Amino acid sequence: MTCNKTLKKAINIALPFVLGGGILWWMYRNTDFQEIENTVLYKMDWGWMLFSLVFGVTAQLFRGIRWRQTLEPIGEKPRLADCIHAVFISYASSLVIPRSGEFARCAILAKYDNTSFTKALGTVVTERAIDSLFILLITAIVFCSQLSIFNTFFDHTGTNLENILMGFTTTGYIVTGICLVITLAFLWLILKKFTFMTKLKAVFSNIKEGILSLRGVQNKWLFSFYTLAIWASYFLHYWITFKCFDFTAELGFTAAIVSFIVGSISVIVPTPNGAGPWHFAVKTILVLYGVASVNAEAFALIVHTIQTALVPVLGIFSLIMLSTRTSTSKP
Repeated sequence: MTCNKTLKKAINIALPFVLGGGILWWMYRNTDFQEIENTVLYKMDWGWMLFSLVFGVTAQLFRGIRWRQTLEPIGEKPRLADCIHAVFISYASSLVIPRSGEFARCAILAKYDNTSFTKALGTVVTERAIDSLFILLITAIVFCSQLSIFNTFFDHTGTNLENILMGFTTTGYIVTGICLVITLAFLWLILKKFTFMTKLKAVFSNIKEGILSLRGVQNKWLFSFYTLAIWASYFLHYWITFKCFDFTAELGFTAAIVSFIVGSISVIVPTPNGAGPWHFAVKTILVLYGVASVNAEAFALIVHTIQTALVPVLGIFSLIMLSTRTSTSKP
């Protein structure tokens, strides 16, 4: 039994890396990496690239500040610095185990500020819901203004529903149906199991309290400002990199926001920091805006690699800072 659990955990951890690695291999299997190296060393403007990293930091700073604001209505008042460090570490954690960061940052506050883990987790759920609604709103606006580009994107990627359905064979429909049935059955079994686990009632109650914490936020305008600041920072973190390369420097705001939106949606696929799906999405959009395929691939690889390198740096910094703190969690 223990062996099976260990194997399942190993598969769950390895699968995102295999998926992301497979997509990257497929995209870059014929790439001239010597040319990419030359681009990084001699053609890229490092001044703009380093400047873009500033906004990678501010995005996480604002996220930490906003998180503390959502914790206050449920009676939790952790140190602001601890909230920020927890966010830094959470992103680094997700590089190792995708989607683990949400749990990691709650555990950090539980350890250093005696914050309720489940209540904190509820506020994280709230944050994710707010961010999802925000990105959906921006997506709708951009989608309507750039409908022709999105239609072309769907055609190029084969995501046109009619094309997908026409491409299915009888076997394809059967396999898809079986997969859907298995998925639904699996979800039903999980929910049924949870129903009879009375110990989880208190956990769900705390999570619900955390989710509803937004209603008690004292300054909702300030919360909205932090949300805008987070996403403005993410966008600037990305857009400024256009200035680093000759082949993207002349692209305007529209190309930047469309590729940013599509890239943001692509990271729903659980790979480390969106590696693979993000590269494919951004590369495809840039090509639609006239960037040569080889240059678009180089842009995605270079930008993602450098900006991802910032994440563990911030995580290690926060671990060092927290190591000087004394745990306040109850035994």
